[in-house]
Amino acid sequence: MRIVLAYSGGLDTSVLLSWIKEHYDAEMIAFCANIGQEEELRGLRAKALKTGAKAVHIVDLQEEFARDFIYPMMQAGAVYENQYFLGTSIARPLIAKGMIEVARQEKADALAHGATGKGNDQVRFELTAAALAPELEVIAPWRDASFRAEFPGRTEMIRYCERKGIPIQATAKKPYSMDRNLLHISYEAGILEDPWFDAFSPKNKAMFRLSVDPEDAPDRPEYVTLDFESGNCVGVNGRTLNPLGVLKALNRLGGRHGVGRVDLVENRFVGMKSRGVYETPGGAILHFAHRQMETLTMDREVMHLRDSLIPRYAELVYYGFWFAPERLALQALVTESQKNVSGTVRVKLYKGNLMTAGRKSAVSLYQTQMATMEDDPTNA
Repeated sequence: MRIVLAYSGGLDTSVLLSWIKEHYDAEMIAFCANIGQEEELRGLRAKALKTGAKAVHIVDLQEEFARDFIYPMMQAGAVYENQYFLGTSIARPLIAKGMIEVARQEKADALAHGATGKGNDQVRFELTAAALAPELEVIAPWRDASFRAEFPGRTEMIRYCERKGIPIQATAKKPYSMDRNLLHISYEAGILEDPWFDAFSPKNKAMFRLSVDPEDAPDRPEYVTLDFESGNCVGVNGRTLNPLGVLKALNRLGGRHGVGRVDLVENRFVGMKSRGVYETPGGAILHFAHRQMETLTMDREVMHLRDSLIPRYAELVYYGFWFAPERLALQALVTESQKNVSGTVRVKLYKGNLMTAGRKSAVSLYQTQMATMEDDPTNA
């Protein structure tokens, strides 16, 4: 049997690679999608091979992630429960799609993932597999009673790695978990499971990776311009960029000014509330500026119709229905709604805040001579 495992190199997937190989007597193919984890990818190939993988595929999907996943979602204005920019949610169908492509290349029999039975990711991975490769078996050890009995906690997992000679960098007590990609970093579990815990307290500054504490941001504001064509940002500060370049540039700008930090309690698909802390500096700027461009260029009834569908679209992304026909149908409407969303927005960044500093468009629907209160043409 040949199995493709979604592999990150962390404690969980290191244990899974070895455990699945042993229990299924399988050849293990480790798969990692490069979607902007940066330094987390260092040494991954060597570690996977040392842990027992027959082959390792580290595939750079950053451009596809930005162009085909993040940008369509931004056009839709999707924010889950009015707070969450869907950074983890939008990445999972892409990772699963990449796994399936490798599975076909390697002639594998099954996919495996380390998502837990309490989380959303299991659904996102498996719905994508059902949509794109229903012939492949999906192995989810965290839903296997024997696996949970063997590994009731991190201590047992660390001991297992020590016995098997698996290289890890983990301790029995970790204050939180972290997931990073091009769009955001999420933090959850551990000390963050107490919703009264202040994640933005000065003593917790070391947790954040993408942004400075707004209180430590520059005392002078910075202005950034975003150029849009048909609802997509195509340039930053006058420089033409592809979607990946736009997100990298905005992440740097937003991070410097502490933009895009969110602490929320969200409703998981699997039926429980979960507390998460997120950094989405570039995504927050892009979402904000896109909306400002729409206010100038979008027809009222089209905007109101699209806006009425935002909660449904965001749910589909959050729940893992990216490849479902209803999401594709909504996307067609969104694409049509964006055909005149073109122009330039100027945004002021200051100590965690985003403020509009101007917007202009050659296809603006704003008419000064009609809107003015100074010389009303309707009185003529």
